[in-house]
Amino acid sequence: MSPRTKQKSTGSSLVELVVIVAVALGLALGIQAFLVKPYRIPSESMVPTLSIDQRVLVNRIGNNFGDPQVGDVMVFHPPKGATRAADKCGVSVGARQLCPKPAGDEADVNFIKRVVALPGDTLRVRDGRVIRNGKRADEPFVNPEGCAECTFDGEIKIPPDHYFMMGDNRGQSDDSRFWGPVPRDWFIGGAFATYWPPRKIGLL
Repeated sequence: MSPRTKQKSTGSSLVELVVIVAVALGLALGIQAFLVKPYRIPSESMVPTLSIDQRVLVNRIGNNFGDPQVGDVMVFHPPKGATRAADKCGVSVGARQLCPKPAGDEADVNFIKRVVALPGDTLRVRDGRVIRNGKRADEPFVNPEGCAECTFDGEIKIPPDHYFMMGDNRGQSDDSRFWGPVPRDWFIGGAFATYWPPRKIGLL
């Protein structure tokens, strides 16, 4: 092989490598942007289901083809009221009343909670447990610690295209009870599996 031929071969191989890396990177970014996205658990609001710093995979594409259901663990943008120290709810409510309306547009942070009520459902919360449409929900995933202190006055009806979100650790969760139901358009996707730490790998 002449030096010129060898140089062409080396140059061609380098171009091929660059193309392969670019395609692989594009696929990885595309998968994360449109299909599956990793997410780190930032708080203890979902204990015992999910713990701080645990990692989950979020199905983004499924969010486009179906509506969330009761029991789904979802990643979403909360209302801006969720990030405020005061005026969390979109209407004036008492200290122990459920918030029926979110305050402000969607915030630029991500939350992860469980769907506990759908559009049109009526909702009460007694001892940290959901009473949906007059029936106490079966919630084996709820952390019982602190539930006795989580009773709210009155009943609300979930608005159209909104979902009521609560953490499994009811005594330590800042959720829809305080800042209201979440509009459908603010959902990012459903968490379907955990991948870190290794001892907790599995489906949700």
